[in-house]
This record gives sequence, C-alpha cells and structure tokens, in this order.
Amino acid sequence: MRRGAIPIEEITRRISPQIVHLVLRFSLESSLAMSNATLRGIVHLIEDTKTFGQKGFRKRTVVLEQNLGRFTNYIPLDFIGDACDSADALSVGDDITVNYRLSGRKWQRDPQSEVKYFLSAEALSYRRSAEGAGESGGSSGSINDEFSQASSDDAGDAPF
Repeated sequence: MRRGAIPIEEITRRISPQIVHLVLRFSLESSLAMSNATLRGIVHLIEDTKTFGQKGFRKRTVVLEQNLGRFTNYIPLDFIGDACDSADALSVGDDITVNYRLSGRKWQRDPQSEVKYFLSAEALSYRRSAEGAGESGGSSGSINDEFSQASSDDAGDAPF
C-alpha cells in the first residue's frame, strides 16, 4: 500500500451506505453505458403493442421526431416486453429523452440468397425533457442528481 493511502475497509466504514450504493450504481451504469445512448425528441407516433410467436414476445414502437433544421428526422424506438406498458404514460407531442441500446442482426433466407442486416433501437427508459414535467416511465432522474442530493445530505461525514 502506498504511504498515506487509506485502506478500502476504512473508507467504506466512514462513508454512508447511501454514497456507497450510488458509487456502485454509477460504476454499473457507466460500464453498461458503453453500448447505450440517449436521444431527445418529440413523440410523433405511438403504435399499439404487438405480440409475436408462441412465447408471447411483445414489442411497441414509439416514433420520435427531431427537427434538425433542414430536414425532420423520424426515429422509431422499440419498447420490448414489460417496457411496452411504460409507453402508456406517453402522449403524442411529449418532449422526452430516451435511453436506448442499438442492436443489429444478420438474416439470410438460405446460403445462396443475399445477406440482409437489420438495425433497431431498443428503448430502455425515458423521462420527460420539459421543465416541471410529471412522472417519467423508467428512470426517476439522473445519477448526477442523486449524487448531488447524497453529498448535501452527508456533507459532514466525508472522510476526505
């Protein structure tokens, strides 16, 4: 151990459980975020939930509209499984920020046919982007807000 370094056991003993939880959550979200991204737009269309196959796979597409100046961009996002129900709280015209994951797949009818590639954006969670917005479906705010709240709650307890 380096001279002057504090053993991890001592640090975790001094830090409140809330801070430890937030640090671990932030670490987990950061590692998952490598393949996830966010997108902001206006809800343009909310499709009905569709069920596929014998196992009851459910998918619901929500289309976001982005007016980027010269062209309007329409982005379909898929809510999968139980996330389909979270889209019930959305309305056309809502300004939302969506956390999503890109996924792609390869499809070929048979070895002699042309290979096709498909890309989809799976919505993981969303929140309303407008000031003073109501309840969100999924995430209840950013991790930065939680760190800020936790640090003000435990201002005198920090060991460093």
